[in-house]
Amino acid sequence: MPYQFNPDAFGFVVTDVARLLRAEMDRRIADAGIGLTPGEARTLTHVARASLARQTVIAERMGVEAMTLSSYLDRLEQRGLIERIADPDDRRAKLVRLTGDAEAVLAAIGKISAGIKADIAHLAKPDEWEHLNVSLRKLRDELASLRADRESTAT
Repeated sequence: MPYQFNPDAFGFVVTDVARLLRAEMDRRIADAGIGLTPGEARTLTHVARASLARQTVIAERMGVEAMTLSSYLDRLEQRGLIERIADPDDRRAKLVRLTGDAEAVLAAIGKISAGIKADIAHLAKPDEWEHLNVSLRKLRDELASLRADRESTAT
């Protein structure tokens, strides 16, 4: 008897939720008129999350190729929202950080994100949302730890 895949298995559900959430965020960013493409907005939020990080780290966290990220960063830099500086530990690498002009744009992106959350908030009580968030963070941290362990034993 052939193996039966469960379309509601954990991995599928998490992937579906992430994909649908990203698509809704992209749609709302495109409609908001904030002057950024969805990819640029996503990049800006990842730069904000990282605070000061190498381009390669940001690309990995976003799950995009370095060249894709570079084009987003070029446009964000032209708008004065980010700046690239030399990495003191590796002169070939660039660090990326926000400029003060990014704050207003990030606030607009935050309002869009809050709007999505408000639209789906009825699905769970506040403490259930918090429990879900805590559980997902634990899962993320454990998977990151497994990856780090695997990479450290491979070298």
